[in-house]
Amino acid sequence: MKTLSKLVSTSSVSLLVITSPVLISGSHKKPVTLSTANITAITAPHYTSHTTNKLSNSVSYHAAAPAVEKKADFAEIAAAKKAFEVKMVILEAVTLYDSMKLGRTGLNEKAFEYAWRGYHNLLKKGVINKSNVLSICDFTQSSHKKRLYVIDVKKRKLLYNTFVAHGMNSGIEYASSFSNRPESFKSSLGFYLTSKAYMGRNGLSLKVTGLEKGYNDLAAKRKIVLHGSDYIGLDYLKTNGEMGRSLGCAAIPNQVSHKIIKTIKNGSCLFIYHPTKRYLTQSAVING
Repeated sequence: MKTLSKLVSTSSVSLLVITSPVLISGSHKKPVTLSTANITAITAPHYTSHTTNKLSNSVSYHAAAPAVEKKADFAEIAAAKKAFEVKMVILEAVTLYDSMKLGRTGLNEKAFEYAWRGYHNLLKKGVINKSNVLSICDFTQSSHKKRLYVIDVKKRKLLYNTFVAHGMNSGIEYASSFSNRPESFKSSLGFYLTSKAYMGRNGLSLKVTGLEKGYNDLAAKRKIVLHGSDYIGLDYLKTNGEMGRSLGCAAIPNQVSHKIIKTIKNGSCLFIYHPTKRYLTQSAVING
C-alpha cells in the first residue's frame, strides 16, 4: 500500500506528517510526525561540521544497506539453487542405479552417486568431450571382484564389468591407502579425463589426465595410464591366490583391454572411488 504524506505549514518550519501503511489498513495508531525540535538541527543555519559528518555517515550507511542486503539475498538464492540441483542429481543417480540394476553387479551405490555428481559437474563445465561413457573403479570392493564398470550413460547400459588392479602400496586385497606423490606406487583417487591411446611396454595403453588438485593432478608426471596386464584376472587369481598389483596404474585383463581402451579413449570420464572422507568433502569436482 502507498504511504500518504502531507506538508503542514507553521510560522517557522514546515512539518512532514507521515501516515504509515498500517493506518491505511485499518490500525488506530496515530500518524508519525517529525516535530520542530527534531528537525531544528537540520534547518538551523548554525549546524556544526560534526553534525554534517553524522548526517553524511547516516546517509551513506542507509544507501549502502540495500546493496549489502541485495548481495546477501543473491548469495542465499544461489546457495538454495545449488542445494536443489544437488538433490536432483542425487535423485537421478538413485533412479539410474536402480533401473540399471547396478546393485546386482556389486557396484557400491555411493560410488555411483558420487560418480554421477562429478560427471554432471564436468559435463556442465564442458570438460568432458565424450559424454556418452562413464567409467567407475570401485575400490570399496576386493581386487578379487570385477570392480571396473564402463557404462553407456545415453543408452543406460553397462558395457563392461571387469577386474582392475590397484597400486602395490595401496594395499593387498583391498586398496585403502592413496597418494598423488611420484614414486609412491599407490593409486590416486578422483576424476580423470581420458586421452589418446598409444602402444607402450604394456601394449595398447591409455593416457589419462587427473582433474583433482592434490589428489591426482600429478598423474601425467607419474605416468599413470590404463593398460592391459596378465597379472590381473581369474587365471592369475587361481594360480597365485591373489591378484597382482601395479605401480599405481589402473591395470585390467589383457583379454578386454583393447575393447575398453577403444571405448573410453579421447575425452571420457573415469572415476576412481573410495569412501575416504577427506577426499569426498574436499573434491572440487564432486562439490563444484
